[in-house]
Amino acid sequence: MATNPSLSMLVKSPSLLLAFGFGSGLAPKAPGTFGSLVGLAIWFLIADLSLPTYLIVVAISGLFGVFICGAAAKKMGVHDHGGIVWDEFVGLWIAMTALPVSWISVLLGFGLFRFFDIIKPWPISWIDKNLTGGWGIMLDDVAAGAAASLTIYMLMSLGWL
Repeated sequence: MATNPSLSMLVKSPSLLLAFGFGSGLAPKAPGTFGSLVGLAIWFLIADLSLPTYLIVVAISGLFGVFICGAAAKKMGVHDHGGIVWDEFVGLWIAMTALPVSWISVLLGFGLFRFFDIIKPWPISWIDKNLTGGWGIMLDDVAAGAAASLTIYMLMSLGWL
């Protein structure tokens, strides 16, 4: 397992601070889940944006994430350090796209995103194993978020939500 950066390293490096989710990625167990929880807190701040603005924020965050996650991985000397959680932020926000702020949205969006991110069914597993650098770090979580979002909308279209 890769060593976590120190708190002083995070404070001195904006790319590490952001990539490690403002410190949430330093959690000794389940850093991806802790990062997703911080991402969920941020989602509450952006959830009421108009859909076009929300999508722009998520897209910019995703592209920005390619660079900060790639820089953090390079700085840490590890392809996809478990504490890098900016990708969890973006993946979760994709899962939560256009959902109303409600307990069911929070439970389904968070739960399904974590499920797809942890289990990594194909093609998420292929992305995780075959893409490198910042793109590789980001795109498996983007795919997990898309899978969660698609699942939620399928459940809604079937009238189960």
